[in-house]
Amino acid sequence: MSTSKLGFYDFNIPCLAACPVHTNAGAYVAAIADGEDRFAYLTARLPNPFASVCGRVCAAPCEDACRRGEIDQPIAIRALKRFVTEKYGPESGQTSVWSSVDPQRAPSKGLSVAVVGGGPASLSCAHDLILQGYDVSLYEATGRLGGMMVLGIPEYRLPRDLIDSEIQAIVDLGLDVHLNARLGEDVTLDELRQENDAVFLGIGAMLGRDLDIPGHNADGVFRAVEFLLNINQGFHVDIGEKVVVIGGGNVAMDAARTAIRAAAYSDQGEPEVEVWEADDAEVGHPLDAARSALRAGAKEVTIVSLESRSEMPAQEFEIEEAEEEEIRMFGRRGPQEIITDDQDRVTGLRTVGVTSVFDEEGRFAPEFDEDDVLEFDADTVILAIGQAIDLAALGKGGPEVSPRRTIETDPETFKTSLPDVWAGGDAAFGPRLLITAIAEGRSAASSIHATLSPADATAEQRPGKMTIVEDFHRMMDRYDEQERLDIPALPSERRIGLQEVELGFTEAEARVEAARCLRCFLDIQLDVDACVLCALCADVCPVDLISLVPSETIGGMPGHTALLLDESRCIRCALCIERCPPNALSMGMWTGVGVPQGIPLTIGGLV
Repeated sequence: MSTSKLGFYDFNIPCLAACPVHTNAGAYVAAIADGEDRFAYLTARLPNPFASVCGRVCAAPCEDACRRGEIDQPIAIRALKRFVTEKYGPESGQTSVWSSVDPQRAPSKGLSVAVVGGGPASLSCAHDLILQGYDVSLYEATGRLGGMMVLGIPEYRLPRDLIDSEIQAIVDLGLDVHLNARLGEDVTLDELRQENDAVFLGIGAMLGRDLDIPGHNADGVFRAVEFLLNINQGFHVDIGEKVVVIGGGNVAMDAARTAIRAAAYSDQGEPEVEVWEADDAEVGHPLDAARSALRAGAKEVTIVSLESRSEMPAQEFEIEEAEEEEIRMFGRRGPQEIITDDQDRVTGLRTVGVTSVFDEEGRFAPEFDEDDVLEFDADTVILAIGQAIDLAALGKGGPEVSPRRTIETDPETFKTSLPDVWAGGDAAFGPRLLITAIAEGRSAASSIHATLSPADATAEQRPGKMTIVEDFHRMMDRYDEQERLDIPALPSERRIGLQEVELGFTEAEARVEAARCLRCFLDIQLDVDACVLCALCADVCPVDLISLVPSETIGGMPGHTALLLDESRCIRCALCIERCPPNALSMGMWTGVGVPQGIPLTIGGLV
């Protein structure tokens, strides 16, 4: 969702500003600390129809932006979201709670929208359009909804019944679902445009990229997405005992850890012989592939990447989990040849050294040392080097294509070159984070609504409001001594079968971790008419962020004084407020983007 809709106080809540759907993480974390779990769930769910899914697998850009991370470590926001979704989300069975945050469905407008693709972008778009009164039909190429949430993310990270519960909640709103309806074969874009008032394309990047080196077509070479799709659909995949994964991203890790459990997937009753094949390849990040290989039964799994460990694009916790499960990693190695026997079956991978990955300007431009050769034995090689989009499915009359081979899409309106066609997610912008795809689906729905119903299109967010609180929350004097809690997980020796690896916080753990939040939705307010510029607030500030300077230094009138406060460093201790003789300072609580109506003022400290 566009950051252009954020105001100053919204941006001043860094976790909210960093979240693509602008979830007010600070508000729900503080609510958990205060025991307001139901409100915390509603805050997490308000901008995100996949809050339960994100509580387990979101990349959590909010944590990267968390101000607590400047003191020690960021709040474990994603794990805290999981804590409240397990209590009140669709998976809990308390459907009246999760549904209460959505507005009542508007009367039917007599207008129809076709949504293509069953992934998070398309489902989020459909969710919003249905609530706005449109008749929405969804066309999915496979036999189930979920996209890469189901076909790409391993079950040990994201239980399928949880995905199904959250998707069913959207379907129950009135979504007309057409499964096994492949664009370009079972239905064409021209037909959808003729039958509907608008079309949203969320077809994803379901094709993987190949590696043009000798042996790349040998028996035993998989593209990462082919591998993950087969495993996640229960098909038997014979990978042998030694697997090498090429790449350094998140999907490679998951695939390596999943492969050791292939037998558990097959035991679910799916076909044992049939193997799905992509047209050109399939999406994949190398680390998912490597994890899957271990769970498929491989005895030895190795990740080979151009990047060193510190340069890998995979998230640090993904790398650490793979290392804990004894997946070997060799950085700064470039694939030169897939070695085969006389029957064209994989026997190994020959690599050369990488002297540098990026040029002086930070652009990807690897250079190799051809004399530095290292070979790896392998029964299977998994290529996880990127993703591609099936543009042929759009047909001859489809929208324009970008130089990156994605659907040319306006990043603000999500419109394509065709006046009645919108696009979002991987198909429009290339592989993205799950939470980014959700945001783009919602923004596209807003754009469609504004185009089809300009007379009643309204802003997605209500105006923010600053409320002055008298008895506000105070951090403990030793607030910085409480370190981030580790998220409980199964020990490595018990990570077998399809059991979820990450266990989540107990209630007591959630309260302790949430209490570390600095509550950035609180802001120091200044009554300029009451201030006497005594500077006592600056004297008492423990982090030295208040200062008095000549006003001309900041563009003001000569001869005057300005009082400055660095909001980015403020810990909301409120000592300045208590010290102010004329009571010119006060604490305000901002309830803008991403906060449900009826916010309990207790999270600001007002009883």
